[in-house]
Amino acid sequence: MKRIFLFFAVVAWSNLFAQVGPKNTLDELHQSILRKKEYDSQKLKRISVLEGSLNDHLELQEKYEVYAALYNEYKSFNYDKAFYYSQQMQQTGRLLKDPVKIADGKIKFGFILLSSGMFKETFDSLNTVNVRILPDGLKREYYFLTARTYYDLADFDKDRYYAPIYNKRASIYIDSAIALSAPGSYEQTYDQGLKYLKLGDRERAAVLLKKLMNAYPLSNHELAVTASTLSDIYIQNGDNEEAISLLIMAAIADIKSSTKEAAAMLNLAQLLHRKGDIKNAYMFINEAMNDASYYGARQRKVQVSAILMVIAAEKVNSVEEQRRVLFIYASLLTLLVALVILFAFIISRQLKKLKKADKVIVQTNHSLGETIRKLNEADKIKEEYIGYYFNLISEYIAKLDRFKRSVNNKLVTRKFEDIQLLVNNINLKKEREELFVNFDKAFLTLFPNFVQDFNALFAPEHQVKLNSGQFLNTDLRIFALIRLGISDTEKIACILEYSMNTIYNYKARIKSRSLLPNDDFEDAILSIKTL
Repeated sequence: MKRIFLFFAVVAWSNLFAQVGPKNTLDELHQSILRKKEYDSQKLKRISVLEGSLNDHLELQEKYEVYAALYNEYKSFNYDKAFYYSQQMQQTGRLLKDPVKIADGKIKFGFILLSSGMFKETFDSLNTVNVRILPDGLKREYYFLTARTYYDLADFDKDRYYAPIYNKRASIYIDSAIALSAPGSYEQTYDQGLKYLKLGDRERAAVLLKKLMNAYPLSNHELAVTASTLSDIYIQNGDNEEAISLLIMAAIADIKSSTKEAAAMLNLAQLLHRKGDIKNAYMFINEAMNDASYYGARQRKVQVSAILMVIAAEKVNSVEEQRRVLFIYASLLTLLVALVILFAFIISRQLKKLKKADKVIVQTNHSLGETIRKLNEADKIKEEYIGYYFNLISEYIAKLDRFKRSVNNKLVTRKFEDIQLLVNNINLKKEREELFVNFDKAFLTLFPNFVQDFNALFAPEHQVKLNSGQFLNTDLRIFALIRLGISDTEKIACILEYSMNTIYNYKARIKSRSLLPNDDFEDAILSIKTL
């Protein structure tokens, strides 16, 4: 374990001194994009080393440290993985009975939720943290995250009533974070600059942020955050050229640190679009979409998609304008007989390029449409099952209340034998069957044609035949869960109360009878559409 963390310490130290040099150019950003896979590969190697160190022989304390290290690698790289490891940190903290470690996991969990735009859930996580037990470092992290949540919420609302309230609350928390930071440290200086920026004192904020960039040894991630924040000041001052330079610098730093949830590339594309540089704007907004898709947070993909569609439309208009100009030129040049063949050849080549560009745009729009459809479908599934589980929980609470009252009455009247009778009357098998029936009904509300579409994948003799009054059987229920996005066999086994081997056997048997190759079967299940 010591060797693993020594390796990461060396990597972190080598990245720490990313000095601010001359202004970066668009060409340098293009070169960095070409090397993106190389930077991502380095991060994936570090992750592979960490994940390879996880085994049953590790002590809980060592596991916690590995989970924390994996969270730090994933927090700006992959939403789902960071989500998972922040949960593992909390779970391990509970096993260790260490409230500080549990709180640390909750704070990390809050950061992930905020990164995906889930403000309410972020506050829910942070509100469960007992701040008084935290050491100063974690307290500072807690206060800064809470302040940032309020700042982001104010930026999201942008109204005259609530935004000032959220900014005021954020100022209180960021003051606490500043007080707990080491004097003259990056954290303290950046927090002060952010506070002044949000208070509208752009001049003092700019002084502090420039000081960070010019006099501090910043890591790539710190450089990206600082440059992005400073660019906001120049945008507010109307100096878009300087803002573009800073955002280019931030985007390059994000690529080098394999940061996928950052907004620098998105903001840069917006500024270039306003400037009229549609070509670069379109390229960078596509990079922002690729990063958002890789990171995996739905809110960020929706945000990027909205801007991508606007820029894509501008690109289409630009292509149409080019086509119109070419037609005019062709009409004029036809008057010069001697040059007709030459210009016809030129126009032919240009039109081929335009057709290729049109094809790329059509494919991109199709991909966007599919992404939006999947997001809408996910929202529909989420809404249906939230309502279903609330109703189910309410019913069980009512049953527990009735059972509690009956037991209390028997205790008061000293009818102890009747209490045993009440307990014996609890039919867990029936309750479980009722739970599955309710799940089946909710699922078929979303996917009314699921059974027919499922049977279409099999020859008639292998198709599922349900009994009268039966909605789904175990075969259908396994793949219903997969259609809902639950692909983990262990989770499916837990939900259906089977062993993992049983689930594997079910899946293997069903796939072997399908008309499709085994590798294509689950893709066909995922393609079954909702109502």
